[in-house]
Amino acid sequence: MEKKMVPQDACLLGPWHEICYAVDEQGRYVLAPSAGWDPANTANLQAWEVIGEEIAAAVGRVAGGKTSPLDVHMARCQMDVSLLATYVGLARWRVRRHLRPAVFSRLKPALLARYADIFAVLPEMLGRIPDMAEIPVSLQRFEKDQSS
Repeated sequence: MEKKMVPQDACLLGPWHEICYAVDEQGRYVLAPSAGWDPANTANLQAWEVIGEEIAAAVGRVAGGKTSPLDVHMARCQMDVSLLATYVGLARWRVRRHLRPAVFSRLKPALLARYADIFAVLPEMLGRIPDMAEIPVSLQRFEKDQSS
C-alpha cells in the first residue's frame, strides 16, 4: 500500500498510532503511522467485549464465593494460571490453590505484594472486586464516538 493510502480511521488507540509498512514515492518500504482501520477496530472492540464478559463472569464467581479475587485480576490482565505462575515465580498448583477463597485469605503480605506487583495494583486493592468489568478509557471514548 502506498504511504498516502495508510488508513487513518478513528481507533481504540486514542492519541497513539500503530506503525505499518507502506511504499513511499521512491518505491521504498517505509514505516508509516496509522490512526487505525475500521475492520481492525471492529475486531478489537469485539475482543474487548469478550474480555469484559470474562471479567464479569469472574466477578460473579468471586461474589459467589467460588474463587478468590485473583480470578478477577487474572481475567482483567488476560492471564491464565500458567502465565501468572510464571510471572509470580510459583508452581501452577500453588497459584490454583491461591484461587480458593479460604487459602487466599491466609496469604502472607509478601506473597500478596508479589501478586499486586504483577497486576499493577496496590496490595490492599488486590482483595477488592470492582462492581463491573473495567475496560480501557480509550475504548470507552471509541464506543462513544461510534454511537454518535
